[in-house]
Amino acid sequence: MKRIALAAIPLCAILLAAGGYAAASASAEGDAEPAESSAPAVDAPAPRTQFSIMGERTQGGWVRGLAPTGAVSARLGTQELVLEADGAFFAAFDRDAAGQEEFVATMADGSTIVTPVVIAPRNWNIEHVNVARSAGGASASFMERRRPELAQINAARTQDAPATGWEEDFIWPLTGRISGRFGSQRIYRGEPGSYHSGIDIATGGSGNPFVAPASGVVTLATDRPFSLEGYLLIIDHGHGLNSAFLHLSDIAVKEGDVVEQGQLLGHIGSSGRATGPHLHWSIKWRDARLDPLLFTGPMP
Repeated sequence: MKRIALAAIPLCAILLAAGGYAAASASAEGDAEPAESSAPAVDAPAPRTQFSIMGERTQGGWVRGLAPTGAVSARLGTQELVLEADGAFFAAFDRDAAGQEEFVATMADGSTIVTPVVIAPRNWNIEHVNVARSAGGASASFMERRRPELAQINAARTQDAPATGWEEDFIWPLTGRISGRFGSQRIYRGEPGSYHSGIDIATGGSGNPFVAPASGVVTLATDRPFSLEGYLLIIDHGHGLNSAFLHLSDIAVKEGDVVEQGQLLGHIGSSGRATGPHLHWSIKWRDARLDPLLFTGPMP
């Protein structure tokens, strides 16, 4: 909040004399008469007594908001929020989030302010197939390769970089045909398979450039293809929000780089476990998986 200094209006000294009051005379010949300030009084904004929230209040959605004035900490359910000096924060709702959550602020005196939020359900693209889900798990040799990869991914997605991309309106990293939608899932004779954790964008070929949907810090840029993701890039947008880009043919940035919205990040491909060239873009906030379409709007 910008503070506005109001000029004080000079007052003549008041002298108390026997039998009454007398105004003080000018102290010296030629002294200019002080001008009165014409600056209007500015009222301070009223303190917030509840959370102020705006965004996509639905499964896989997100919100930005302001905590109550004077809050020393805040959380969504059990998840602690990062509060800026002015109380600004980012939060989001997992693909399978329940119908209602609570924002809770803790004040300096230990009291709490609770603001409930209703989370709208989504109609996911669910396909029921009359075949059994594939039996058996991953081999020991595969898991020996996979565990270090998972550790790197987890470390990259749990960093808290001082980035401000969470405040920005996201843009599409690439334009093309949406070949896979967030949240879609197969049910194998009543047994649910894993749902699609991101959005797939196909252009009909390999090597198309893609850009940063929002600013951030590079927390992972693999120098070899991972078992499933292929060449993988992760960008931290701040406040626990991050983007991952999979199946790349090459990466144009390195770990620790600060990237701006619209900056070239690399080129799409079909590395890792992919049936053809495309960009898989996924977004997470903490442990919640989010729908990129709710950040960008429809494909242009």
